[in-house]
Amino acid sequence: MARDFYEVLGVSRTADRDEIQRAYRTLARRYHPDVNKDPQAEERFKEINEAFSVLSDPEQRARYDRFGEDFRQVPEDWEERVAAGAGAGNGSRRATGGGPRVRYSTAGFGGEGVDVEDLFGSLFGGTGRMRVPGADQEAELPLTVEEAYRGGRRTVTLAGPSGQRRYQVDVPPGTVDGQRIRLAGEGGRGSADDAPAGDLYLRVRIQPHPEFRLDGRDVHVRLPVTPWEAALGATVPVRTPSGDTAKVTVPAGSSSGRRLRLRGEGMPGPRGVNGDLYAELRIMVPSRLSDRERELLEELAAVSSFDPRRT
Repeated sequence: MARDFYEVLGVSRTADRDEIQRAYRTLARRYHPDVNKDPQAEERFKEINEAFSVLSDPEQRARYDRFGEDFRQVPEDWEERVAAGAGAGNGSRRATGGGPRVRYSTAGFGGEGVDVEDLFGSLFGGTGRMRVPGADQEAELPLTVEEAYRGGRRTVTLAGPSGQRRYQVDVPPGTVDGQRIRLAGEGGRGSADDAPAGDLYLRVRIQPHPEFRLDGRDVHVRLPVTPWEAALGATVPVRTPSGDTAKVTVPAGSSSGRRLRLRGEGMPGPRGVNGDLYAELRIMVPSRLSDRERELLEELAAVSSFDPRRT
């Protein structure tokens, strides 16, 4: 199943044209194959372009909002045809046996014909009474970084007009902020008993974390090191969102702010390509010195010609 176009661009279903354009420009710069050498970047870039081409066109967006991923199989003038069907009362053509079933050409949609009576039948249920599908609904799903990393089943309680409802939600491992999880048929009710219900979309919101900061699937963490570890080089532990500890090599002569990359230690990717973990060095000094530590540091100060303000 194709990814939801709103999810691809990371915008809400109520986003206006400017929001959609801003999101597209940001993502296009990030994933353009000339800039991003990741093997998956080109496919991601194509996906972003397709989503933007549809959502930036008001007519295509309206059909996509109504019919989802099958919108290209629906005639461009479906609204006029539905209105015509509504004005025809109880389907006068079929009731009087008038004429064959009509197929309209949809050359702009892969060359396949669309059976208008089937289209009207799905909307009117063969009764002449409009079968309006229920509206899609959206709610937020807060997750910690660790919950988003691991994924798994969660019980979610949401308040609605008829009281609280509980849902069992499968969170995919490596879920990122803004991603939507679809609960089919759990949205608004249709206008009739046989009208399909809408879907409920849970938009993930990753909660602030005291250690980790997420940028898509990449994870950033501050790594405290001692002055001698930074000056001499060392191998030090760093915690990852999985709860495990990885080892990172601090090169000799490192300063605060230097970023060390641990490939594949970020958030899991749905296609097997994980994000990376970036450990940013922070040189820490002891708040209190022993007599021997002070002696050694004073000796270093006396013999060293290093001046960071001139380097």
